[in-house]
Order: sequence, then C-alpha cells, then structure tokens
Amino acid sequence: MKKILLLVLFTVLTGYTFAQLKLLETPPKSYVVYRATSPIILDGKMDEADWQNVPWTDDFMDIEGPHMPAPLHRTRVKMLWDDNYFYIAAELEEPHIWATFTERESIIFHENNFEVFIDPSGDTHTYYELEINALGTIWDLMLTKPYRNGGLPISAWDVRGFKFGIHKQGTINDPSDTDTLWTVEMAFPWRILAETAPGKRKPLPGEYWRVNFSRVQWQLDIVDGTYQKTINPATGQPFPEYNWVWSPQWAIDMHRPEYWGYTLFSAISAGEGTENFVLPGDEKIKFVLRELYYLQHQYMHKNGRYARSLEELNPENMDVFNSWLKPVFDAADTRFRISTPTSDHQGHWYITEDSRIWRWPPPER
Repeated sequence: MKKILLLVLFTVLTGYTFAQLKLLETPPKSYVVYRATSPIILDGKMDEADWQNVPWTDDFMDIEGPHMPAPLHRTRVKMLWDDNYFYIAAELEEPHIWATFTERESIIFHENNFEVFIDPSGDTHTYYELEINALGTIWDLMLTKPYRNGGLPISAWDVRGFKFGIHKQGTINDPSDTDTLWTVEMAFPWRILAETAPGKRKPLPGEYWRVNFSRVQWQLDIVDGTYQKTINPATGQPFPEYNWVWSPQWAIDMHRPEYWGYTLFSAISAGEGTENFVLPGDEKIKFVLRELYYLQHQYMHKNGRYARSLEELNPENMDVFNSWLKPVFDAADTRFRISTPTSDHQGHWYITEDSRIWRWPPPER
C-alpha cells in the first residue's frame, strides 16, 4: 500500500507536465487478435496450433520508452479470442525464477511478476488489472480511474472464471541452477470483462480494446542459498525495480491508459489469413484532445483555476488544435469539459478534468 501511495503522489506531481503530443509522434503499439479454432489447454506450454499460427508482440521495452536501456531479459506476448475467452500468453526469459507470495490479493509487484491491464471502453476509467507470479498467485482488481485523478484500486473485484496455466523451464526459488524462462497462459472470461465494455458485451469483429502488459523485475543477490533483493549501499534499501512493458508509458506509471496498446479483434481464425491494423482516424482527434487535458492541468497548477477558452490557454501549437479540433470549452474554476466533433460529424468527443474521454452519442453497431 505504501508503494501505491507513492505512485499516486508521483503521478500527481508529474503526470500533467508531459508533452502528450508524443501520442501523435509515436502512437501506442497495436496487435491483431485472431480467433482460436478450438479451446486452449491452459498448461502454459503454448503448443496448440493456434498459438503457433499467431505472431508475438514486439519485445518489451523499458516503461519510459525505447530511449532507455533495453531490458535484461526478453518478454513477449501472444493473444487469441473465441466466444468465451480473451486468451493471453506470455513468455518471460528468466535465469532465476523467483516468487514467494502465495496469498491471493498480495501486493505481488513487491516481487517479480507479470501484469495485464485492460480498458474495454478506452475511456481511461473503470479498467482492470491482473498480476500473477511464477507460483500462480494472482491479484485482480478494478481501478475506478487512474491514480493521478484520485482513482482507487478495488481489490474486492473478482475476475470470476479466470483460468491460467504456468510452465517453467527451470526450478523456482533454487539459486543453485540457472533457469531459462517461464510461460503463462491466461483465459479472461468475456462475461466478466464485459461489465465495463461498450454495450456490456464482448467485442465484435473489427472493434478494438486498449490493453497493456508489464513485467516487474527486481535485482537479486544469492545470500545463504536464497534470493534476496540487491541492496543499494548508498541508501541501505533495495534498488528500484525494473519495469518492462509492451507499449511504452513514457513515465514510470502504468496507470496512463491513453498509452496502452490497441488490440483489434479479427473475424479471421488463426492461420487462415491476416488483417492489417489501421489506427482509426478518431484516435488522432482524441490524442490532440488529450493534449488539452494536460495543458489544462498545467494551467491550473500555475493559475489556480482552469482556462475557459483555447485563447486563454494559449498553447504554443495553437494551429494544431484549431486545425484538428476547433475545441469548445465549458470550464469553471475547478472543473472543465472540452468537446470537439467526431470525424463523421455524427457526434462529439468529450474530455473532462478527471481524464475520462468518451463519444456521445455512441456509434451504431
């Protein structure tokens, strides 16, 4: 819990000073999720033909982006879906497989783990997080909204029906040998994920959700035949953990859902063809709209209230906002809502001071 509070403080202090236009320069990662042709046996081995017929994601990178040192060990993911489950399989190269937490809902990121983040609606609110370690201990929770906006982790939320399998090429908690990797296969039931999805249903072919993955990795020493976190002699405390992710967050904060990757759910079965991911045009509108969100919070920090117009906000790149958005401001001292037409001019996109972004009316499907 102490780490969560520190994370909240970190994001409050730093979250609104980042140049959000990086979303236009370097969009989040994307992955086309093909349909499984038969149920997946969750043993962690990924030896079904369907897994062999779909690609890996790009290798994970440092959470702050590719300009940071590359991870010490390779991590990558595959995804599939069918009528009942969203399947995720992760491969984590690891010379020393280590995990001690066995009680569900433990703060698993205090040790090495793998984490999944899912935002079905893409509005950055009411999203899911699941953490798992090499022992199969899980922590599943729902976030009402990002910590930077006062969101709370709801550990009582239960991903009922979640199934998984783990396979280890090596031995766990045994420093006497060198391990190779561990893999985990997961099946998330749509009936649970659909609780916060558009239409409260599983995705339709051609729709996308926002998803990201994180690997927490600590530096370890072998002391008296056991693994212990490496101590920084300057502080007397363990060195900070590494955070390796699929889609970069550009800050040490996984709770920035706008940077999570896109998963496009395809009607094509694994091995029967390919589909290209094309970033929807409205996503670029949302990228620029979100820049105004960040600038509004910078303005609030400096002036004690939110700007009431684009002219009052006076961003350096005023032409970008006018050409992309022609935004309408509805602001008071402590709240704001900014809107702009959708690309089809059949509705509007809205963003508010708590970071939620949504379309009204929703598109017809």
